[in-house]
Amino acid sequence: MVGRLAVPKTYKLYIGGKFPRSESGRTYEVLSKKGAFLANAALASRKDARDAVVAARAAFGGWSSATAYNRGQVLYRIAELLEGRRDQFVDELVSAEGLSRTAAVKQVDTAIDAWVWYAGWADKYVQVAGNGNAVSGPYFNLSTPEPTGVVAIVAPQSGGSLLGLVSVVAPAIVSGNTVVVVAQQSAPLSAISLSEVLATSDVPGGVVNILTGSPAEIAPWLAGHADVNALDLAGAGDLGWVDMQITAADTLKRVIAPEVGAPAPSLHRIVALTETKTVWHTKSLI
Repeated sequence: MVGRLAVPKTYKLYIGGKFPRSESGRTYEVLSKKGAFLANAALASRKDARDAVVAARAAFGGWSSATAYNRGQVLYRIAELLEGRRDQFVDELVSAEGLSRTAAVKQVDTAIDAWVWYAGWADKYVQVAGNGNAVSGPYFNLSTPEPTGVVAIVAPQSGGSLLGLVSVVAPAIVSGNTVVVVAQQSAPLSAISLSEVLATSDVPGGVVNILTGSPAEIAPWLAGHADVNALDLAGAGDLGWVDMQITAADTLKRVIAPEVGAPAPSLHRIVALTETKTVWHTKSLI
């Protein structure tokens, strides 16, 4: 009996809730830790990055104006769907990153838990990060955090690819930001599988845009993009990240410096990507 011909998969980008090929037509081979061919992935170009920023900006108004309760429910729904495809993600981590099954299961479970953890903060972080300020005079003075806008992210480029991606995307979108994220270059399969989860969840198209390819090629351009409001360089430790910080300063971007591995869940990562707005109100004289 003649064996079947292998049909290798070509993974696409995730932009605006759709799965386009790179406009350049470029792809690159994704290999296992042992050098075996696994799939082809799209090699994103600067034009793809521009399209992703446009999609993120278009989605910002609707996502940022959604209620905190609604955003929390959406993040929890992502966790539910990821739980339903748990075995697929475990298999991908084992084949692509050479993890033991035990280590892969732990990473997937930790990623699911991170979505749930951030979902729980959706309607609480404002009360913790905001404040009623004591002022001299007959005024009320209230400070509250609001989403900063479009956030460009370099996902961690080493360690667990799924957990690294979730650890930077979830805290960015929970407050109402939209994101353009460059996935781990050497192990992008989990990122694209996660985009399939997002596409079938309640996340509006454009809230999360996932690019695969070279962070060295794409990230510096995103750092200088005038319609990007913040830059998370979590996975840019091996790049010229100081130069990117300088470039980002030209357009007054907030910048989060590189970290080693996947950032742990924290309120700080939510608040770092918000702007504090302060309102003064005259007290009644009656």
